This record gives sequence, C-alpha cells and structure tokens, in this order.
Amino acid sequence: MEEGTTAAPDRIQRTAYGELSAEEIRQGLSQRQGKPSVPWPVEEPAHRVGPASQRAHRPFHIMAKPSGPGCNMDCSYCFYTPKEEFYPGAKKWRMNDEVLESYIRQYIEAQPMDEVHFAWQGGEPTLMGLDFFKKAFAFQKKYADGKTIHNAFQTNGLLLDEEWVQCFAEEGVLVGLSIDGPVECHDRYRLDRGGHGTAYRVLRALKLLQDYKAEFNTLTCVHAGNADRPLEVYRFLRDIGSQYLQFIPIVERPEDSLAREDAGGSGVPPEGNPEVYDWSVTPEAYGNFYCKIFDHWVRRDVGRVFVQLFDVALEAWLGYPPSLCVYAPTCGNALALEHNGDIYACDHYVYPGYRRGNLQETPLSELVTSDVQQGFGASKAADLPQYCQRCEVRFACNGGCPKYRFTHTPDGEYGLNYLCPGYKKFFRHVDPYMRFMADEIRASRSPANVMQFARMGGARPKSGQEQNAQPPKPNDPCSCGSGRKYKKCCGARNR
Repeated sequence: MEEGTTAAPDRIQRTAYGELSAEEIRQGLSQRQGKPSVPWPVEEPAHRVGPASQRAHRPFHIMAKPSGPGCNMDCSYCFYTPKEEFYPGAKKWRMNDEVLESYIRQYIEAQPMDEVHFAWQGGEPTLMGLDFFKKAFAFQKKYADGKTIHNAFQTNGLLLDEEWVQCFAEEGVLVGLSIDGPVECHDRYRLDRGGHGTAYRVLRALKLLQDYKAEFNTLTCVHAGNADRPLEVYRFLRDIGSQYLQFIPIVERPEDSLAREDAGGSGVPPEGNPEVYDWSVTPEAYGNFYCKIFDHWVRRDVGRVFVQLFDVALEAWLGYPPSLCVYAPTCGNALALEHNGDIYACDHYVYPGYRRGNLQETPLSELVTSDVQQGFGASKAADLPQYCQRCEVRFACNGGCPKYRFTHTPDGEYGLNYLCPGYKKFFRHVDPYMRFMADEIRASRSPANVMQFARMGGARPKSGQEQNAQPPKPNDPCSCGSGRKYKKCCGARNR
C-alpha cells in the first residue's frame, strides 16, 4: 500500500458491487463486471491444486481465440482480423478437439488458485458452433479437480439464439456483448460482411440474454464516431438494461511497428510514424468522454451502474494493486491463445516477434513463466519515460498499455502513451471524488455517499450535516447539472 493509506476493514458495507470483503476488492472489483481481468495476488495463495511442476508461481490469464481471426463482421477499426496474414496457409481458423482439451487441462493445472477463469474471444467465437463450447464445458468439468471454473464469452451477438443463450444461462457464462452505443454510433464502423449495420441484431441478442436471465455486460469501443457523444452513449447503454459497462479506446496506426522484425523484446513499439487512423479516438476526446460520463454517474448512478475504469480508479485511491493489466505497473500475465495452440505475449501482441511457443510442444506453464515473457512484462515499468515516472497520476495509470506508447514526451523522450493527455485529464478530474469514496470505504460506510458529496459541489459535509441535510424540493433545479427539475431528474430515479 502507498504511504498514508490504511488497511480496509474486514467487511465493506457496500461498494459498487454490493457487499465485498477487503480480500475481494484486492482480487479486483472489475472481475465482477466485464471479462475477467488479470488476478493480481497480494499474498501467497492459500490453496493449490495440481502437480507443482505444472503450476505457475502466480495466477495468469489466457484470452482463447478458438476461431482465430475469423469473424462474420467487418468492423473498420478491428485490429485482429488482419492477423490472418500470420497464418498464410490456413484456409479456415478452427481449434480442433485435441488442442481444446490440452489447453483446458493445462490451464487448470497451471493455476495456483482454486478458482479458474476462462475467457473466449476472437474474431468471433460463436463461429465455432455451440457444440464446440459444450465440449469445452465438459472438458472443464473433467479436469476441474476441485477447482471452481468460470467462463466469460465476448461476442458480437449476431449468431446468438435461444439455444446459445439458454446454454450460457445454465452454465453460468458471463457474456460480453459488443455494442458501441445508439444505432447511428454502433453502425458507423460495426458492419457485417455485406456492409449492413448490425445494431438491431445486437439489440435482439441483448433481449434474449435478458429474457433468459443470462449474466452479461456491454463492451463499447470509444472511437471517432461516438467519442463526442459520451452522455448519449452512457444513457443508451444504461437504459437498454446494461449495468456493467466497459469502454475501450480505439487507437490504430497505418504503420504497425509491432509487426516489424526488430519488435519482440520490449512491449513498447519500435519508434516509427505516430500517425493514427482517422477512426481512432483523440487523447483529448478520450479524457473528455470519461469525465462527462463520470460527472453524470457520480451524481445519480453510483451503486446502480458500474463502469470498469471507475472501479479500477477506486482501487488505486485505496492503495490496492490494480486488477486490470492496463493500469498495473508491470504486465505479462495476460496472454493470448490462437486456434492452433500458439501462445502470444498478449492479445494486443499477436505478432511473430511475440509468439512464445505452442502448448502442444511446450507446457503452458513454461511458456507463461519463460524469461522472455517475464522480461516483456517487466519492460512496462523499465521503459517508462522519466516524464511519466515524475507524474502525479502515475499511481493510477502506470503509463497505460505499452502498445500505445508511441509518442514523445515534452522533453523529447520516446515511449509516452498516446492517450496520456486523456488519462491525466480524467484522473485529475476524479481525484476529490475518489478520495471521498476511499475514505467512506475505510470508515465502513457506503461509497454511494459520494452522490451527495458531488451534488454539494464537492464540499464535505461537516459532522452531522449529512444526517441533517434537507433534501431538495421537487421543483428545484437538479444539482446534477442536467438543467431539469429535481423531480424529473435524480428525484425520479431516487424514488
């Protein structure tokens, strides 16, 4: 923990996810929304299963891509479908049963904890067909050996039907549904292979998930087509029934220097042209996007709607290790599995220089703990520019994902994150509210009290003031800044 912080109480009355223990928060608030993030242990695991020679020293995460880069959509900004070029002899990308069973067995055996999180992605994993995943669930039960198995499944939703959704509900699969906001925002870049919009088909899939009470969240890409409409995007997602929201930035470059022959050691891309595609979000727009949503959320939706970055930020202000690899000091514990068993350093680093081997040829635990992979993870901190090391928000962002460190600092040093101005704007903006929520949690009070704090303009209530404060009158202007009457705004939602 950072100097000046105190240990959390054994039970925290209420966080964004209800009642959580201090240990559960250490394991990552964001694991209870969104696809599982990298577990970041703060103490030695108490329970270990599996042969010691096959276990990793600490938990790690694999993003499995059984359909490889194959997809039934043609999103303008997708960084993964071009990976087809790295498998020039492949006519189709499909994981066979031998690789599937070997992966599941090795992944379970290698985990030092008694809970194992599987994550399935692509490309588009539903292209494998439901029978493939029924086999996967059967293999998981076969090799569980007393461990608890969890599954997360990221999909564009186009192929989901009642059979898929019923299976997900029965197996307890957490479904991540990709949707970029209102129809016109979503259909700006997320088209099918025929060039048609997909928004209404995604909304049909969402309705199915709700009807079958399958657990789901939404994953929204932030790009040039929606970055200037943060509140529209947020309200749309909230109002269609999504409680758990993830937003990820779209930043892609015409010159992908990570694909060069001199790439492969450090996670920082070799120096090249920093120009980005026109669909990429700008740093300023990215910071503004989050700030606008936060200002709305912190006044009316705390405890109702859960945004991944807000939870990760709260971890930082509590002094806990980040549960999401993007904001951790080092990385290297979140790898990617391709359809043929190839293991890569990270989902964002599926390039020849970052291939670690094949789990059919080398044990998975050896690939994960190899010197080259550990060096890759350590380079995130080792290659951090001096400008970042001196930054007052470094404790919250830790330089961000190395993939985006392709710009120069004001003093000319290479390796600054492209999104740095946006990170700075957001983390500085939320500072007083994060401090307040962290203090509430340490005092075993609800962090949702921050809503009143925010409505009072960030002024802390004096002793007894919170209990004696007079509620606003129905016709008073709402303090959230919407411009509407209290009874038509926050007052309506608080009834």
